[in-house]
Amino acid sequence: MKVTRFRIKFNYSMVFVVLMAFCYVPAIAQAGHSHSDEMTTHQRSQAATLLDIVRQSTARFRDVSAAEAEGYHLQFGCVSGPDAGAMGLHYVNGDLVSGGVLDPTRPQFVIYEAKPDGHLQLTGADFLVVASQWDATHSGPPELMGQLFHYFESPNRFGLPPFYTLHVWAWKENPNGAFVNWHPNVSCQSFSAQ
Repeated sequence: MKVTRFRIKFNYSMVFVVLMAFCYVPAIAQAGHSHSDEMTTHQRSQAATLLDIVRQSTARFRDVSAAEAEGYHLQFGCVSGPDAGAMGLHYVNGDLVSGGVLDPTRPQFVIYEAKPDGHLQLTGADFLVVASQWDATHSGPPELMGQLFHYFESPNRFGLPPFYTLHVWAWKENPNGAFVNWHPNVSCQSFSAQ
């Protein structure tokens, strides 16, 4: 499927989710995630299991039309960083975002990279929860199978409330780690938003 257009839905929760994907603020909760040498055997096992679960539960989304059929929609163009690579195209499921539940089999986002031939390649998933929603019922930051989420504070450059997020690069290996925000080998070069 060749992506040539995108639509922005002006629903508060969806706009909020889209803008959150663009925030680049240092993480306080996930400082050691890219250092696999420092992980214990148990932590490595949990990380591998999480990657496997995300791969299995998102395999059907290799075809973007399957993700769209299940309520995921492109909410903005390609997300790239100033010098850290890119995140790619975020397809967001607003119902999962507003639900506030973290389930490794049901990511709030699925992430794609536009390829030169026009197709979209599934690269990973992103789990997200609004901090106030999470903090109202939990005493610590969210984690998924041992992986702590990145915390984005407020004020931030988008004027959004604080939130937590965890990228899982389950379909395209990231040399900086499977759970970091930016992927140095993901590009927005082939994305066309006309």
